[in-house]
This record gives sequence, structure tokens and C-alpha cells, in this order.
Amino acid sequence: MKQAIPHTYFHFPNQTSFYRGKVRDVYGFDDKIVMVTSDRISAFDHILKQAIPDKGAILNTIAASFLDKAKSIVPTWLEACPHPNVSIGKRCEPIMLEMVIRGYLAGHAWREYKSGKRMLCGEEMPEGMREGQAFPTPIITPATKAEEGHDMDIAKADILKQKIVSPETYAELEAYTKALFELGTRHAAKQGLILVDTKYEFGLHNGQITLMDEIHTPDSSRYYIKEGYENRLSKGEQQRQLSKEFVREWLMENNFQGKTGQTLPDMPPAFVETVTQRYTELFSRLMGKAPDLAESSDILWDIEQSITNYFK
Repeated sequence: MKQAIPHTYFHFPNQTSFYRGKVRDVYGFDDKIVMVTSDRISAFDHILKQAIPDKGAILNTIAASFLDKAKSIVPTWLEACPHPNVSIGKRCEPIMLEMVIRGYLAGHAWREYKSGKRMLCGEEMPEGMREGQAFPTPIITPATKAEEGHDMDIAKADILKQKIVSPETYAELEAYTKALFELGTRHAAKQGLILVDTKYEFGLHNGQITLMDEIHTPDSSRYYIKEGYENRLSKGEQQRQLSKEFVREWLMENNFQGKTGQTLPDMPPAFVETVTQRYTELFSRLMGKAPDLAESSDILWDIEQSITNYFK
């Protein structure tokens, strides 16, 4: 089995900070940040015990491609990818909102709808909708970015009331979110996919709104397979998804949903290899080509050298 990257522990000259997220190890410098996308995988708000070879490189490459396309719409944080697992760019002051946009009734929105609610973050969801059905127009359902715990839904009116951002800034965020979603929707359609919902995170760089983090990856977005979509919708069947849902299904089959008292199972090597294959298939389906996954005898050394050389 190929070498996986569960964690990194680098120390660079002029490094000022370090943060480990669920998937990324983030190294801070005065005016730059370096994101190393590891092979960790999370589900049900838990990081699984085994890392997935190639997962980090696949997700980072997808995100970099879409961030490059997004530059025609909004400034982005990304400046370089000196290694498939590494992204380097501008240090931004985060805007403490996730701009979630939904073109279809799915996921969290469907769970709220099924419980009887018809308003989500101040947006009305029409009566008589079915799971997976398209909204008349996409709706923006923001969430506050929590330092700890879960992000929370918030309506535009409350964002402005709490002065999280100004009305002018929110209007810009809304416009960028709609334009980026249209960009992602067009790309998905060319690949025989439907971009169901996604999220965007923004920050300020020298006072300018800047797109941050990853975009349009299967970990941050939900995709449906376009072929057969209408037929499945008419029959009330579950839509075929392009996502890591199969990992959640395996965990549920092994009696884990992140609930108190449940034990996180070990993924056997054969299943870990299957997950790598599925992520490779996700890349090919979304990007229209196979990922370029170079072999390496010491991938951590390669990553460290790529970052060191970038700053020389």
C-alpha cells in the first residue's frame, strides 16, 4: 500500500504559527500561509484512525483547479501549489461566516424540511417539495464559523443585526457566492454532474474580500449524477451521489455514527485501498481526467523540500 500522510511536523525558518484542522496542517508566516492537505479523513465529526493514501493530493488538486477558475470572479488566497499536497497563499483575516448555497433540497435543508420547517436562514422553502428537487432559484443559507463545536445557521437579518459584516460587505459576499455557484454548476454539467450545494469561505486581504479555503471538492460540496436524476426523483428514489457518503455507510454498518459510547472502528487495509480507489474515481469524474499521482519513496521529505524551496 502507498505511503499515507496522517500528520506533518515541519519547522520552517520564519514560521510564526501552526494549526492542525481536521484534514489540513496550516503553517503561518508573516504574510503567507502554507496548507498541507493530509490524508486524514473525517466522518460524523470524528477523524478516522487510518489515513487514506493519495486523498490529500486529490482534494488539493481539485481545489487548486477551481480556485484558479474562480479568479475571474473574485480575488483568491491561493498563489502557488509547489507539491500536489501543498497550497501557499495570502494570509487573510477570516470573515466568520460560511456562505452556504443550495440549488436542491438535500442534506441539512432536507432534514429541516422533513421536520416540518419551511424557513431556513430566513429563506422560504416552497410547500410540496421532494428530497433532491431543485429550488426555484438557489438559496443562500449562511452559517456562523464556530471556534469550537458545530457551525450554526444564521439569517441575513441576524448577520446584519449582530454586525458580523456591514450591509455592503454582505451584498458583495452574496453576489460572489451566486457567481461562484454558477461557475461550479456549469463545470459540473459538462461532466454529467449536478452541483447540489456547497459552501464558500471568505476573508479580507488588505481590506479586499478574498476567497479562502477549498472550493467545489467532494468534501465541501454535494454532487448528484445527472444521468437518471429525473427518473429517480419521480420514483422517490435516493439520488446517486459523488461524495464520501460510502465511508459514512461503512461506519454505520460497523455500528458507528459518532454517538456517545460508540467505538470508532479500524478500517482494514482492503477497505482503505477501496477508499483510495473511490477518491481517484471521484477526481476522474469531476475533472474529466485521471489524477497525476507521482510515486515517492519519502513523500514527507518531498513536501518539506517543496515548501522550503518556495521560500528561498
